Amino acid sequence: MTARTGPVSPAGRFEAVVAGGGPAGAVAALVLARAGRRVLLVDGGPPGAPSAAFTIGETLPPAARPLLDDLGLWADFTADAHLSCPGTYASWGSAQLHGHSHLLDPHGHGWHLDRDRFDAFLREAAVAAGALIRRAVVIGHRSTAEGQRLLVRERGGAVRELCSGWVVDATGRRALIGRRLARRRRQDRLVAAYTLLGARGVGGHAGDLELRTLVEAVPEGWWYTARVPAGRVVAHLTDADLAAARLRTADGFRYAVSRTRHVRERLSGYDPAGSPAPYWTAAHGLRLSPPAGPGWVAAGDAAIAFDPLSSQGILTALHTGAHAGRAVDRCLAGDTGALASYASFLDGVADAYHHHHARSYAEERRWPEHPFWRRRNGWPN
Repeated sequence: MTARTGPVSPAGRFEAVVAGGGPAGAVAALVLARAGRRVLLVDGGPPGAPSAAFTIGETLPPAARPLLDDLGLWADFTADAHLSCPGTYASWGSAQLHGHSHLLDPHGHGWHLDRDRFDAFLREAAVAAGALIRRAVVIGHRSTAEGQRLLVRERGGAVRELCSGWVVDATGRRALIGRRLARRRRQDRLVAAYTLLGARGVGGHAGDLELRTLVEAVPEGWWYTARVPAGRVVAHLTDADLAAARLRTADGFRYAVSRTRHVRERLSGYDPAGSPAPYWTAAHGLRLSPPAGPGWVAAGDAAIAFDPLSSQGILTALHTGAHAGRAVDRCLAGDTGALASYASFLDGVADAYHHHHARSYAEERRWPEHPFWRRRNGWPN
């Protein structure tokens, strides 16, 4: 069936269009709207409906508090009933668990988010600030002498072209716009296999009150598990070429969990029959270079994506979204140095991440013969 195509009209002209309604895109639209810009947020999800699959990336560290406060979102965020995260337990570099508490953190505790609700909260804030929103999926982009043109497919199947002076690529790791305009540098081959236990009360564990994230290193990679409002997420991180085929099945995933020590104990109150086959997603570090150019800026995972071990993915999405929105606003005001400043900001973020990443993996030295750890610690084959 041929999709219906709508004409380009003056009403479709915006100063900026933000492609992607996750944390980075919503905050970019919020910042631009508050600056008085005519901005459209393009988001593919239907209004008010949760994702079909659980959205991994659920931890927000304490350092998010100052940013949420600066954005005027802190009070409403705290009223939204996300679970607190008082710290972590980790079996990393040792078979024993070592705890890290947020008790002395100047910003307080972190949070385990209901991602659907959190993302919707940010989009609603952008709309309240004056951004328009369109439920559609970006399927094409081109730059012209008149500006940026985005081709989108709406929920009913109609295809329309949107015109704007600037576009913010917040389409996640797909980087639907940026990948055509810049080079993507990949860090490694890390993937995540994950599942949600106790969702909608199936196979749940009413006595599971432990709110600290648990991380456990194993020869083939590492695991983590955390309580979230919807249940308990369990994830295994390994390289794509090292992942056993049976790990893609519910039985295979349960067997892999049974070979852990601390994660297995943490899940002991859950009904194994209630765990579905795992979802899979890319989890490697990724960098777009350059992250911006004439008429476009990338934000969030489209610009820079992190290994989940950093626990900085959502925080970085919020920061890059805010900086990208300000950069576009400055460009629209005639500031010729705005894109260079944004690129410099991302350089600083990347440098800090790579330092932390190398140091964290270097702390695990128990399995020098296993490819996963050889690759990260520079050991000879």
